Amino acid sequence: MKDLNTVSLVGRLTRDAELRYTNSGMPICNFSIANNYSKKQGDQWTEEVNFFDVVVFGRQGEAVNNYLKKGKQVAVQGELRQDRWEQDGQRRSKVQVIASNLQLLGGRAEGGGGSGGQYGGGGQYGGGSEARSNEGPPAPSPDFEDDVPF
Repeated sequence: MKDLNTVSLVGRLTRDAELRYTNSGMPICNFSIANNYSKKQGDQWTEEVNFFDVVVFGRQGEAVNNYLKKGKQVAVQGELRQDRWEQDGQRRSKVQVIASNLQLLGGRAEGGGGSGGQYGGGGQYGGGSEARSNEGPPAPSPDFEDDVPF
């Protein structure tokens, strides 16, 4: 049995995305998202937040960089990677989400992005993938019933 490393998150950008390039010219888009949730402590519900650093490699990162503005809601799918290094004699580590699929959520009014564009990649780091737009939901089949009971 193989191990599994997959993550799906929906959150809002805490800052505008940053695009940079490696020495070999590969684009790397970095941003951070906040993921809010409610938690019950005793009789009270409290709001909690988690912050996640996200990395999008390749053309996919270039394609979405201009749309990734602070406050924009996004859905991210990918895998977790842990970077480890030593600094001033101390071992340090950082966990990042390496995105393989990114979907812009919400409309144009919230953060200047498009409405519901989806960008996905194949392979490790999304390298060599081209951005693609989501065509929207498929048309209902002819035998679809209009009277849905809920």
